[in-house]
Amino acid sequence: MTAPAPRSPSSVDGVDGREDPERLPPVRFAYEGHTWKEIAHLLLNLPMALLGFVYVSTTLWVSGVLTLTVIGIPLLAATLLGARQLGKLERARARALLGVRVEEPTPLPLAKRGAGTQRLWMTLKDPVAWRTLLYDFIRLPWGILTFCTTLTSLFVLWPVLPFIARGLSNADRAMVRGLLSPSDELERRIAELESDRGVVVDTAAADLRRIERDLHDGAQARLVNLAMGLGLAKEKLLEDPDSAAAMVEEAHGEVKLALQELRDLARGIHPAVLTDRGLDAALSSVASRCTVPVQVTADLPSRPAPAIEGIAYFTVSELLQNISKHSGARTASVEVWRTEDRLLIQVRDDGHGGANLDGGSGMRGLADRLGAVDGLFVVDSPAGGPTTVTAELPWRDRS
Repeated sequence: MTAPAPRSPSSVDGVDGREDPERLPPVRFAYEGHTWKEIAHLLLNLPMALLGFVYVSTTLWVSGVLTLTVIGIPLLAATLLGARQLGKLERARARALLGVRVEEPTPLPLAKRGAGTQRLWMTLKDPVAWRTLLYDFIRLPWGILTFCTTLTSLFVLWPVLPFIARGLSNADRAMVRGLLSPSDELERRIAELESDRGVVVDTAAADLRRIERDLHDGAQARLVNLAMGLGLAKEKLLEDPDSAAAMVEEAHGEVKLALQELRDLARGIHPAVLTDRGLDAALSSVASRCTVPVQVTADLPSRPAPAIEGIAYFTVSELLQNISKHSGARTASVEVWRTEDRLLIQVRDDGHGGANLDGGSGMRGLADRLGAVDGLFVVDSPAGGPTTVTAELPWRDRS
């Protein structure tokens, strides 16, 4: 018996290319892909709700009991940090299965904090973590309801399951947006300002310690030696006038050195040339003391506010010191200009490169100081050079 000849496409689909009415259509799922994603999200609500409820109830109870000891408050802070991770997991699940566009909240600026108590207090005040704890605590009854309703409807009410899944999923979307969304702009701004205030306080304290150390080890010690030398000269003034005159001459030299050290210290606090002549002259002055030839270009239509002017000066001064000590450069340049409401500084050198914010060269402190006034600090220093450091400060008019 011979096999039947295969039918031509025209015999299957018809002469005009249309489908044969006797042919069965291909198998398709009863629901669309987004409906299955919503169903999967609703079925996952129960295990995720159990995880969140157990975490919240256990950690809060333990940390609440241990607040009578020294480890209760740090444990509560660790609980809030863990709640942030649970919130991150829930936001990822909502984005993947519900299509909810929820941005991640701003990370806590704990790296800028020097003292452990400051980082602890910032963590305890974190509104994002507290809202996540509330979200995980109230989700258990909702997770049980959505799991049971979805699972039952999948077998009993499957014709209307897409409508049920959409309604329950919309409630989930509302809870995610309401409790797991990032803090509003005001809360984020308050957190940034609190962090910046801590940076400013720490920087001011470090500057005061530096000034005190320089006074104690430099000018103060030299003035003590001067007083002792003048006392000895006073005793020998009648007995040995020649020795007394030599001591007075030596004391005169000590006075000059002490005055020079005090001048350098005052320049480190706030140079007089910056106050009198502005940023262009002050940068030219600090560039002349650099061991590398530096070309300074300043294009400023007017002078900025004293605080911005001082930060710009000390930023360039610190960068030129780094070039002198670490870069191995032959030439360098400093450019300062204004663009709309920003003051831009760019320092370049042709050294060996490799500079970064974690290299121990003081650049991390510069970045923190600029960040405290809404500035930016960017380092581009590939191995082998050249190095380009760009600093950006807000422009504030001098009043």
